Amino acid sequence: MTDPELLAKWWGPRGFTVPEVDFDPQAGGSIRIAMQPPDGDLFHLSGEFRVFDPPSRLSYTFRWEPPDPDDVETVVTLSLVDMGAETQAHLLQGEFATQERRALHEGGWKDSFDRLQQLLG
Repeated sequence: MTDPELLAKWWGPRGFTVPEVDFDPQAGGSIRIAMQPPDGDLFHLSGEFRVFDPPSRLSYTFRWEPPDPDDVETVVTLSLVDMGAETQAHLLQGEFATQERRALHEGGWKDSFDRLQQLLG
């Protein structure tokens, strides 16, 4: 979750690439991820870490660059729970200005976690 090289391999919806990941994983540190859709212009997400408690929890603000008119800054909280042979991930993000923006993020997170699961084999 905090290794930029590995993060670039699973982050984002299917078909997207991540040419650059810059972050300082500590409370108060910044995050900025470049995302390249298959057919479209490069864009970024950025934010600041609020909580950094490895290996179990991190929280950060999330905003798009450039923002969609319906975007607002949200807070992402990711908790990892050791279940022995597996790790369970709990993700919360919100609040969103519209249901459409929420659905966009839900789809992106689903694809990202599917890609992460494939990467971990």
